[in-house]
Formats: sequence, C-alpha cells, structure tokens
Amino acid sequence: MQQSADNRSLGELFAELSRQTSVLVRQEVALAKTEITQKATSAGKGAGMLAAGGAVLYAGFLVILATIVILLAKVIAWWLAALIVGVVVLAVGFVLVDRGREALKNLNPAPTQTIESLKEDREWMKEQI
Repeated sequence: MQQSADNRSLGELFAELSRQTSVLVRQEVALAKTEITQKATSAGKGAGMLAAGGAVLYAGFLVILATIVILLAKVIAWWLAALIVGVVVLAVGFVLVDRGREALKNLNPAPTQTIESLKEDREWMKEQI
C-alpha cells in the first residue's frame, strides 16, 4: 500500500525523487543516442555524395586530359567526342558535389530534441523540490 504524499517523510520524498531522476537520466541518454545516430546517418549520406561527386569530377578531369592528348594528335573527330563526354561528366560531378555540400551544410549536429527535453526535466525537478 503506497502512502499518500502528505504522509511521507522527507527521506522517503528524497528517495522517490532520486529514483525518478535516475529513470529520467537513463531516458535522456537513450534519446540522445537515438538522435545522434540519426544525425550521423545523414552526415554519412552527405559525405558519400561528396565522395561520389569527387570521383566523377576526377573521371571528368581524366577525360579532359585525354581530349588534350587527342587534340595534340590532330584527330578532330576524336577530340570533339572526348570533349563532349568530359564536359558532361564534369557537369554530373559538379551536381553531385553541390548536393552533398548542401546536405552537410543544412545538417545541425546538436541533439535539439534532447536539449529541449533536458530543459523540461530541469523545470520538472525544480517543481519536485
């Protein structure tokens, strides 16, 4: 049988507050872990897009170099085809790098939900004391 709040001693009230605080801290840690995991996943995707864009830009650079070699060999039809391919590959690489950069720029790494929850918890604890 649980005693009413009016009949509990100061020691019992502090023991209850301690138990509730312990549960609350564990829940906050779990929330922070979940939120940080979600943000790390988003950052990983953005970094992957940057890496893919960099690889495509490098491939475009190699095609442009091949175009210069072909131009020097004075084979007009070949260099024009290589130039067109190089420009297209560079454009695709630029788009990938730009999207990855935007994804990383818009990412807020702070665990905002956890911070708000901790503020609420602080207010709750003030009320309890």
